[in-house]
Amino acid sequence: MSDDSVESRDRRLRSPGDRYGDRFRTNVSAEALLARVIDTESRSLALTFAELASSGDVSRAAGLILGARRRYLTGRGKSAAYAELLGADLATTLSNVFVVDGRSLTDLTVLSDVRASDVLIAFSMRRYREETVRFGELFRRAGGEVIVITDTVDAPLAAAATVLLPVHTHSASSSDSPTSVAAVCHLLSTLTAASAKGARRRLAARDVIAADLDLYHPDDHFPAGTETTP
Repeated sequence: MSDDSVESRDRRLRSPGDRYGDRFRTNVSAEALLARVIDTESRSLALTFAELASSGDVSRAAGLILGARRRYLTGRGKSAAYAELLGADLATTLSNVFVVDGRSLTDLTVLSDVRASDVLIAFSMRRYREETVRFGELFRRAGGEVIVITDTVDAPLAAAATVLLPVHTHSASSSDSPTSVAAVCHLLSTLTAASAKGARRRLAARDVIAADLDLYHPDDHFPAGTETTP
């Protein structure tokens, strides 16, 4: 069975319960399952990288993030973790990075003051949380730019995307794979950090403040000021 037909069949298994029953119908050894997971993850990541490299859309998305006045990120359910991950990385080199989690910052607050210079990065994976879809659509309607990271070009929020970044999430597990999603977060944060004005100054300032706040456990192997990268 081809990779395309496997993924097409997988799309019909919407819930983790469906996928569990389909993938673990027979006993399988830990070694065989490990090999299957590694192979599936490697294929999904390679396909995602190849498609994004050929489209140039990651560079377009990074350009939107860099040019924005305010950068918002959102995702609900499991996708909330992706929004937090990318938000944490972007905030090290960029100002005005906000994670819209529905608690400390709500959709209503953001939508009340959207500008054309604002960008929303929305993570929307099956089974596509309605809050994310509705928020992304309203943000775009209000005049902001929307970057959608999702698992298919036919996702509900795809039509509202200024830039669409589809990733492969096929997995040997009952849960969809996070591997390619995390990789795209890393690509975006790396490209934006490389081009962000004042990134080095901001990083240096964060190091000083982190020391003042005593945030990290002291590391005797790398004393303060030690260069650890080429």
